[in-house]
Amino acid sequence: MTTPLTAATAAATTNPIFISTTTLNTLLSHKTLISHFQSTLPNATLSLSTPPRHSLSTSPNSSLLLMPSFSTSPSLPYTGVKIVTSHPQNSSLNLPGIHACYTLFDSLTGQTLALFDATELTLYRTASVSGLASSYLSNVDANVFVMVGAGNLAGHLIKAHLCVRPGISKVFIWNRTAEKAVALAEKLTQEGGFEGVSFESSGCLEEVVKLGDIVSCATNSESELIKGNWLKEGAHLDLVGSFKPSMKECDSEAIRKGRVYVDNDIALEEAGELVSAFEKGVISTDGICGNLVQLIKGEKIGRKEQKEITVFKSVGSGVVDILTAQLVYETVTRDPAAQH
Repeated sequence: MTTPLTAATAAATTNPIFISTTTLNTLLSHKTLISHFQSTLPNATLSLSTPPRHSLSTSPNSSLLLMPSFSTSPSLPYTGVKIVTSHPQNSSLNLPGIHACYTLFDSLTGQTLALFDATELTLYRTASVSGLASSYLSNVDANVFVMVGAGNLAGHLIKAHLCVRPGISKVFIWNRTAEKAVALAEKLTQEGGFEGVSFESSGCLEEVVKLGDIVSCATNSESELIKGNWLKEGAHLDLVGSFKPSMKECDSEAIRKGRVYVDNDIALEEAGELVSAFEKGVISTDGICGNLVQLIKGEKIGRKEQKEITVFKSVGSGVVDILTAQLVYETVTRDPAAQH
């Protein structure tokens, strides 16, 4: 009697498939990915081994990141690695600052299953992690959303938060280069599909942050953008941009005022906002209220009161990369026509 092959092993007998950005966009939505993370993250964190992200400075302003993850669980028989380049100066060239590729292997045989243009994959998974956290941490009646930064991730973050907080009716976008904020607001307005939502650019960061029920930041800033005393009662602050101690998007007052959660515990070492607050004695590591998996499992309580301020700091991990790759790959192998 032969042992049934897993979907991954069976597919590995054929040539690896390439999943383009175009294909990825037809297969993924923020809503389905948020749901996938909610149902799979708790078990995945038990079965996956995810070594710390390896970050190399390739120039004073550029980085190369290596993010591996692997599992031998029958329910997740994959090994994956993402290679990311970060070139913030690309904004002056009108190019994305982040580029990435992802390779998915069968963890039982080591065979290559799929190659992804993972720039878009990274945007989807980062935004969906923030959206999922927001479902536990932001007020259910959130109405005003503030997007700080107008890069490629910004549109994804707006859409992910709208998935979990459909009551949002006004989105303000701020960017250091005002023209980019204007362009993103116009793009989202023309794109449609956001019934009852208005998109506006703003030239005054302080003014719009003071209005925000949810404030999401996706920048490469190495200086504090968001001041804690700007945050309104009941606000949720979503910090996505920093991934090394020299980067920070808010001051230590915002960390002090908020109940702080992280996507994973590596954030305590990598996030400049937290590292700085720890060094100043504003908060200790024991003051971090929990991580995303603990929120999903109910081991930690998210928002307790309507008036409190919450903070979510995300630095990313190989866990959400491989779960995103799993969802896309298994969708394609169930329906090969979806690849075209």
